[in-house]
Amino acid sequence: MKADVIKLDGGKAGSVELDEELFGLEPRTDILHRVVRWQRNNAQQGTHKVKTRRETSYSTKKIYRQKGTGGARHGDRNAPIFRKGGVYKGPTPRSHGHELTKKFRKLGLRHALSAKQKAGELVVIDTIEIAEAKTSQLAKQVKNLGWKRALVIDGAAVNEDFAKAARNLANLDVLPSMGANVYDILKSDTLVLTKAGVEALEARLK
Repeated sequence: MKADVIKLDGGKAGSVELDEELFGLEPRTDILHRVVRWQRNNAQQGTHKVKTRRETSYSTKKIYRQKGTGGARHGDRNAPIFRKGGVYKGPTPRSHGHELTKKFRKLGLRHALSAKQKAGELVVIDTIEIAEAKTSQLAKQVKNLGWKRALVIDGAAVNEDFAKAARNLANLDVLPSMGANVYDILKSDTLVLTKAGVEALEARLK
């Protein structure tokens, strides 16, 4: 399939051929959901922790005799039933990540690209080279192009001046082709690919 190519100033720069296997699939939400869940679970810190009965600071002495008090039987103040006692089966540090095959992760990325293409939220740009790293100038260009929350994916390496200029723009994220991922693509309102980015993604996902 063919897609129009634009310049950073909004002018036309011809067209580019997009691979049907990457941009022409019928998006499947179940595949996208599994890949996003894998990403978010791997990103979760898992540092939640509570004190167990053996870690609280009370004495381990039996608080009163076993029989004859008329009350319930207790050991020490560390029991979960008491205020500030240890927590029974509470959370402990662990990894929330799980395995997902490389083949499936690639498939998810293809479906994410196809979803953006189908929704009309894919823009192909000639290059992101700019004369100087000026955030104010780039902000005006982004506003003129109508990009509200955009993700720009370049080739193997991101243009340094563009990355510096985009650093303080909250509505603009920049990634190299190897950093392209399903979660960031779906989160963006507009997916912007450079010509180099398209070539790099096609090489990576074939």
